[in-house]
Amino acid sequence: MTDALAGADGALRCPWALSTEDYVAYHDEEWGRPVHGDDALYERLCLEAFQSGLSWITILRRREGFRTAFAGFEIAKVATFTDADKERLLLDPGIIRNRAKIEATVANARVLTGWAPGELDELIWSFAPDPAARPAPKGLADVQAVTDESTALSKTLKKRGIRFVGPTTAYALMQACGLVDDHLADCVARGR
Repeated sequence: MTDALAGADGALRCPWALSTEDYVAYHDEEWGRPVHGDDALYERLCLEAFQSGLSWITILRRREGFRTAFAGFEIAKVATFTDADKERLLLDPGIIRNRAKIEATVANARVLTGWAPGELDELIWSFAPDPAARPAPKGLADVQAVTDESTALSKTLKKRGIRFVGPTTAYALMQACGLVDDHLADCVARGR
């Protein structure tokens, strides 16, 4: 028995993906696919932090607003943001206007400018578990919110000065960026 549900096209998908067309597209085309590159991973890290305490659809529908507000999530550009930029962001209706999360986004960019090119990518991907040791989840109960790897990734990032990245946020990042494949066993997007 599976928790996967048939979508409008008849294909089985993870049930969370079926509530909106935005989710179907994100689920089928992005979630769980490998993401590499420091700026791309920085964007995902920031968006997962902004999602903390909210539903992912809230962030997904504002993603273009976030990209505009945060200079395409180019680490070098965000690192130059001033206090005036942060105040501007607090007034931007295209993003989630949370001072602590905005501050963390800018602070994290500043930390990352001191890292070597590719270092964020290498560090994050070093926490990817062995896929052979992870059976495909049959149901939603088989999908964890925190793992040993996400806890270790969170601790390592925090020690390196990265803010707003707890173990749950770190695991959401791992799922979104393809470090783990948590599509259900019968899901059409499994293993893509």
